[in-house]
Amino acid sequence: MKMSELLNNIKTIQVTGAVDVEVDDITIDSREVKKNSMFVAVKGFKVDGHKFINDAVAKGASVIVVENPDAVPVGLIDPEKSAEIVVENSRLSLAEISHYFYGRPSEKLKLIGITGTKGKTTTSYFIRSVLDFLNIKSGLIGTNKYLVGEKQFPSKLTTPEANKINWLMKEMVTEGCEYCIMEVSSHSIALHRIDYLDFDFGVFTNITSDHMDFHKTFEDYFQTKKTFFDFLKPDATAIVNADDKNWKNLVNETKAKYFTYGINEPSDFQIKNVEYDLDGTRFEIEYGKRTYSVNTKLIGKFNAYNATAAFSVLSLSGLDAEKIVEGINQTPQVPGRFEVLGEGKKKVIVDYSHTADSLKEALLAIHHIVKGERKIYTVFGCGGDRDKEKRPVMGKIAEELSDMVIVTSDNPRSEDPFDIINEILDGMKGENYKVIEDRETAIKEAILNSPSDAVILVAGKGHEDYQEIKGVRKYFSDKETVLKYLK
Repeated sequence: MKMSELLNNIKTIQVTGAVDVEVDDITIDSREVKKNSMFVAVKGFKVDGHKFINDAVAKGASVIVVENPDAVPVGLIDPEKSAEIVVENSRLSLAEISHYFYGRPSEKLKLIGITGTKGKTTTSYFIRSVLDFLNIKSGLIGTNKYLVGEKQFPSKLTTPEANKINWLMKEMVTEGCEYCIMEVSSHSIALHRIDYLDFDFGVFTNITSDHMDFHKTFEDYFQTKKTFFDFLKPDATAIVNADDKNWKNLVNETKAKYFTYGINEPSDFQIKNVEYDLDGTRFEIEYGKRTYSVNTKLIGKFNAYNATAAFSVLSLSGLDAEKIVEGINQTPQVPGRFEVLGEGKKKVIVDYSHTADSLKEALLAIHHIVKGERKIYTVFGCGGDRDKEKRPVMGKIAEELSDMVIVTSDNPRSEDPFDIINEILDGMKGENYKVIEDRETAIKEAILNSPSDAVILVAGKGHEDYQEIKGVRKYFSDKETVLKYLK
């Protein structure tokens, strides 16, 4: 594409150099730059992309986009062969440029955005599974992976940068996808990754304290989520969890029409008679004048909420309700989301619960299942370089709701693992715990030295297949480790 075509659609402060240069791709990573790339210099949390402008030009970038023109050395840009664009906000411009460069792909898809502290991934899997069941081609952008039809790409961020989002959606359009299901993180909202996208549905699962290392206050976290709904278009549809006390404030300024789902509060999609055990979850959805019976393999009351959110979106999208239920019932286990392992009496549940509220919900679900007749062991740690306030709270919850707790490492990242562990222990006042810093050894201890009918929760990492220690990632899978010692 000629840069001049882009300039007709984007906001700029200043443009210098050759305006008719070719642009073949867009990147914010100088290591990805090749001939005719557009390099957008973005200020990150740890690294400022403006420091890599020289590298980008040396590798053949035809266009440099900056918000700090002083970062471009005098004479670096050859005005005959390349161009410099100065913008007010590089992140916002990245979203705008990507939207137009990739052909406004979100406008050609039924785009479903799912936001909330918990439940985003599972809800997205329910929706994707139903669409597969109905032979409707779709794409998925989320925590576990990115999917374009049957093509799979590794996921580095729950919601990737705007250039990656729009590239993925362009691929979806090319592949003939009708729907795109996207997990929308609070980071992506705050950092303009989803700006200029044309959402048809916005789903709110719930909100509890999370990402306080980034947002600092719950109010900021909430307002960021609210922004997503404030900017939905008038012909979009919002679907919100009425059992979350924040839902009314969330949608009080949205232009979209909205529907509710829930158990405790009167809702458009009413959830009733929830029952669950280690084999799955059974419940009913009342919508309009009909009642639909659901029997999903996924376990827990929280999965009744997730499945109903999916049902709400797809039924309001115009799909047949009975077929949607069939698709929900056939949805396979979501990797690392309350995933039950074990052929004998002893069961291990691998779960991504990494906040205080999600850990509590997982343990309460286990209590509901075992009904005081089996011992509950919990293996967990907390991530480094993240919200520290939750560490003692999670220690307290684990201790109070478990017969035995093994405190271990999660992803300590740049922190000392024992500093994190000691902050967890600050919330634990009893004696029903032990510390085993090495995560594999901790899992082994729980499996080999618990009663034969124990239920063991391995919490925190879920689907992740790595541990990050001192900034270095090494391969590690909770599930594989569990299966190794169960055998």
